[in-house]
Amino acid sequence: MQKISSRFRFITSVSIIVAMVFMFVGGVLPNTVYAASLLNKSDTMSSQKVSTVSNHTIVFRTPTGANESTDTIIITLPTGFTTNTFDFADVDLAHSAGSQANCTAPTYTNEETLAGTATGSAWGAALSGQVLTLTAPTDGVGAAAIAADACVQVQIGTNATTGATGDTQITNHASAASYTIAISGAFGDSGDIVINVLNDDQVSVSATVDESLTFTISDNSIGFGTLSASDDYFASGDTNGSATEAEAHTLVVGTNASNGYTMTLNGATLTSGANTIAAIGSSNTASSAGTEQFGLRIDETGGSGVVSAPYAASGFAFDTAAFPDEVAAATGASANTTYSVRYLANITSSTEAGAYTATLTYVATANF
Repeated sequence: MQKISSRFRFITSVSIIVAMVFMFVGGVLPNTVYAASLLNKSDTMSSQKVSTVSNHTIVFRTPTGANESTDTIIITLPTGFTTNTFDFADVDLAHSAGSQANCTAPTYTNEETLAGTATGSAWGAALSGQVLTLTAPTDGVGAAAIAADACVQVQIGTNATTGATGDTQITNHASAASYTIAISGAFGDSGDIVINVLNDDQVSVSATVDESLTFTISDNSIGFGTLSASDDYFASGDTNGSATEAEAHTLVVGTNASNGYTMTLNGATLTSGANTIAAIGSSNTASSAGTEQFGLRIDETGGSGVVSAPYAASGFAFDTAAFPDEVAAATGASANTTYSVRYLANITSSTEAGAYTATLTYVATANF
């Protein structure tokens, strides 16, 4: 019995010791706080080329948040990245509301005020070597406390525009490799962001656009039919003519030439052997039945081409003295402009009989 009792006491003592060891070794200690791992971490750089200045937009989601005056967020840049002594004006700190599932497209509703040292309403932003320390306002809140699972955005460089626009950027490492930015601090969470520096992050892209000129004439054979001194006549595409003003044909011109184009007209008035129907001349003139007249006018639609004087008004002209005469032009590259051409012919009762014809030459020249 004595032995059995002694053995029982021994086993019981061992059990108590094991339980005490488990309690203190197993971590069930009061007031123990464990850091959480940051989530959704990224750093978007404006350039990843070696030895080149770059902006940084650092984003992370904090499971714990920050709402104490003793909280700090510490960003440690890799050795070899030159900070160029940026200050708080080159840093922006913003954060979203809490309970974010991710930081894919958060809304940064809280833009914090920054200063060289923390105040009652401003976060402090201080650089020492490679370490940027953001210190919570003395009230622990600032614009708003950083809630649990809020997305936090820290911008460094000329992309920092709150309060003042940053004027200093970080210079990338001189060697192409992967580097790690460490985030820690008294706010309780920590994590690393891997960034890459390349020998060259730019791609040279080249392309050639050929010079182009579009020029078409819808109908190369038009006519007035039989003229009469008692009425004015207008040319038509069916060559029968019309007693009312009509479009005889269209010219279409377009180009990608930087200085646009010009379109000229050359030729002579209606002629039958030695006889002619008088050209209207350089003044835009209204139709007058019973008077010898030959001329044209032009309307335009589309593109940026315009009709030149004296062919742009409601009357008619035919300036043989200026031939080849400019009838339309564009001062720069232009999509297709459609020119509607109307021709007028009038005669007197004494105009010589005969078959009258005229050959007109239109030339479109691109000005590259």
